[in-house]
Amino acid sequence: MENTNNQSGVNGKRLFYGSCFALITTAFSFSIRAGILPELGETFDLSAQQLGFINQMWFLGFPISMVLGGIFYHSIGPKRIMIFAFFAHTIGILLTIYSGGYTGLLISTLLIGLGNGCTEAACNPMIADSYEGKTMNTLMNRFHMWFPGGIVLGSLISYAMTSLNLGWEAQIWIILIPTVVYAYLFYGQKFPTPRTSEGATLKGNLKAMFTPLFIFMAVCMTLTATSEFGPTQWAQLVLAKSGAEPMVILALITGLMAVGRYFGGEFVHKFDQSGVLLGSAILTTIGIFLFSTQTGAMAYVSAVIFALGVCYFWPNMIGFVAEKIPKSGALGMSIIGGVGMFSTSMFQPIIGGWIDGANEKAAASGLTGDALELAAGQATLQTMITFPAILIVLFTILLFWVKQIKAQPAAA
Repeated sequence: MENTNNQSGVNGKRLFYGSCFALITTAFSFSIRAGILPELGETFDLSAQQLGFINQMWFLGFPISMVLGGIFYHSIGPKRIMIFAFFAHTIGILLTIYSGGYTGLLISTLLIGLGNGCTEAACNPMIADSYEGKTMNTLMNRFHMWFPGGIVLGSLISYAMTSLNLGWEAQIWIILIPTVVYAYLFYGQKFPTPRTSEGATLKGNLKAMFTPLFIFMAVCMTLTATSEFGPTQWAQLVLAKSGAEPMVILALITGLMAVGRYFGGEFVHKFDQSGVLLGSAILTTIGIFLFSTQTGAMAYVSAVIFALGVCYFWPNMIGFVAEKIPKSGALGMSIIGGVGMFSTSMFQPIIGGWIDGANEKAAASGLTGDALELAAGQATLQTMITFPAILIVLFTILLFWVKQIKAQPAAA
């Protein structure tokens, strides 16, 4: 794993592993905090609405620091951004344990979200600055595999610790382990110098972002992120009433996503990001459709198809911007990622409204109990098919658009 961008004195291998552990920290904060949510509600006597606002802070902090990190990446560099990420993660973790109540949990979750966003803002362009072409695409996919991979580990750790009644505080301490590891790997290392070009200036970044291709990709990102995170938020409830084991489904989806991203570089090299994204949209549409219609053992088949679809969305949206719109720089990658997280957050109450409406409709038809929840959940998932279905059209357009750009390099 050698640097291909002539960054002398940079230990690219160690920085890459440090980036992976930083993303594992993000994944642990996502899965473990979700696992302890019921305990937090009981410990601090919090309502479901208050727990919802606490979760909202995670999604809010993420895009804020991603965008700010992208803006200042070329002036302060990835090292300072990751120093901030370490302190935000560490203080956020400690404050969660010693918060004492609702306000402290709001602040601690926001800090952890800010640390997570800094990880994306620093590590994505750092990898793009250190490597090029096929190597960059391979490592970008392998870097992003640790979000679903970390969720698998975090979910299993949380499940085991909850089963052993070890307490939610002990689970939060676990998040500190990958935090300390990435700090150790980054400590004392020389970081790659951001590429110096028109894309290294804020003016150059903004000029590249105010182009039809970048705006098109930003619109697509709102749909890819919601296609990935939207169904998984509600599929667990549906599957719990369908005879499938939700924990097995979650591990299956995120585990397959991790494996798929590890080997994703070869697919991107062969089919380009545009071809991979189109295939992903098709598989995701099929997967959500099956989720909305199948029960029992077929739910596991649905999970496999869904996982193979969504696993390539996030890294290839980032990789597309890095490779096809390079003058947008670190800011462009951060904006794309921030758009994805922000749209996911904004769509959650909308999806909740769909579930409320579906519940009312199912109740009016005479359904009750588990049958009502299953019918309402499946109806909501059928509505969510809209997101990847639209992406099939958009990514078909993108496929021909990219072919045209390659045929006319002077117009790119």
